[in-house]
Amino acid sequence: MTRKEVRNFFITIVLFGLAALLPLTGTGYWLSTGVTIATYMVLSTSWALFSGPTHYISLATGAFYGVGMFIVGLGIEQLPYWTLVTLAGAVGAVLAALVGLATLRLSGVYFVIFTLGLAEFIRQIVTWVQTTMGSSSGLYVLTDITESIIYWELLVLGLIVYLLGWWINRSRLGFSLRIIGNDEIVAVHSGINTAYAKIILFIISGIIATLVGAVLAPRLSYIESNIAFSPMLSFIVVITALLGGAQKLWGPIVGVIPFMLAWDFLTATFPNQTTLMLGICFLLIVYAIPNGFAGLIEKHSLRLRERG
Repeated sequence: MTRKEVRNFFITIVLFGLAALLPLTGTGYWLSTGVTIATYMVLSTSWALFSGPTHYISLATGAFYGVGMFIVGLGIEQLPYWTLVTLAGAVGAVLAALVGLATLRLSGVYFVIFTLGLAEFIRQIVTWVQTTMGSSSGLYVLTDITESIIYWELLVLGLIVYLLGWWINRSRLGFSLRIIGNDEIVAVHSGINTAYAKIILFIISGIIATLVGAVLAPRLSYIESNIAFSPMLSFIVVITALLGGAQKLWGPIVGVIPFMLAWDFLTATFPNQTTLMLGICFLLIVYAIPNGFAGLIEKHSLRLRERG
């Protein structure tokens, strides 16, 4: 590790420690906003672990997230909460492995379309099962877990994702993924098992998204399939990751905070045009800052070093 890497590592730990103090300042609006930011920070960072180096745009986040929520909703009256969270992670791993084996041979728009349809496919299955069994369209999740606890759980999960990403970037797996992202054909001819590398990262990303859904289930109290499997979540994850810069581990964190604050304002000001606002945000990011805030920061840092 270089001196710069050690410094950045400890800065990250300190920042996570400071963020953990938020619930101690009180509850209400800022804690709720903190939970939302922490949610998308974890989801965007885990998305970037896979999509950043491989350049595969996955819209399956909403599917894994919804599965995690429904596992907690279905079992909260029979099993302890932490058992259900663990079970959600295991189910997420199996689902991600199956989806990865079926789809990672695809590329480009075909992969995007399949992952987008996955959430809707699972939602339709859940709705059909509930209708067939004669149950209500939603599930109650009544626990004594407070929003402060959920916030701390998300922060711990975020720190785990960050440390995992830090290790992957310095491992042979990370090196293989960067080659795959640059040219997959070259990676194959170099002897890299591209399918294995992509599936491992896709499984990790799927597990994290499923765990986030499970952790957030008590916050909603009542879960409906339309909310749990909303495609809007997948699009917001992609946008926040691209805004911050998916090529850098810390990029999504930089993108999530300003976007969620702006999104909170936009949804309050234009409640009936949220989809339109989301599309405009995506176009602005792609055309104005294709490399995200991380790319802008690196570009300006390089200029300063050249002048110095």
